[in-house]
Amino acid sequence: MNDQNILKLFKDGQRDKAFKKLYQLYPKVERLILSKGGTKQDASDVFQEALIILNRNLEKSDFKLTSSFYTYLYAVSRFIWKDTQKKFSKEELHNLNDTEVEYFHSVLEEKKYQCAERAFLELGARCRQLLQLFYHKAMSFKEIAKVMQFKSEKIAKNQKYKCLTKAKDIYRTRQSIQS
Repeated sequence: MNDQNILKLFKDGQRDKAFKKLYQLYPKVERLILSKGGTKQDASDVFQEALIILNRNLEKSDFKLTSSFYTYLYAVSRFIWKDTQKKFSKEELHNLNDTEVEYFHSVLEEKKYQCAERAFLELGARCRQLLQLFYHKAMSFKEIAKVMQFKSEKIAKNQKYKCLTKAKDIYRTRQSIQS
């Protein structure tokens, strides 16, 4: 099956079928990771992360796949592995072509997303609930106050600010640990 057919499966909402086709590329990525000193489990983890990055990018309206799926997944997997191993030299980063820069940017963006996700999960249940009501359900502070049994919408607003500040602090701490 060619790339256009896989792309059509994604556009038609048939992600399971598309991913099934993409898994046929796994052995090549596994060979790459094994040749770089990784294990089969490392290869599986890297490939999964590459697929997550691809999936997130395919959901963006401005994303254009400028290479084959194989080239994309192989390059992204290579960047994930090198980043995991902290083996990028300044010269190597400087010599990346435009497409490679785009792929590497996707890897870095995914790391930030995962860090934010972990920061959110570290918040208390009440903070997570409040932020979900505000950001995902787009509820007003008046509605949030009622649902969460705050005495006023002003208290709901203050709690949202405190929760967001706490999430940002956790995120920054995690970012500095990863660097």
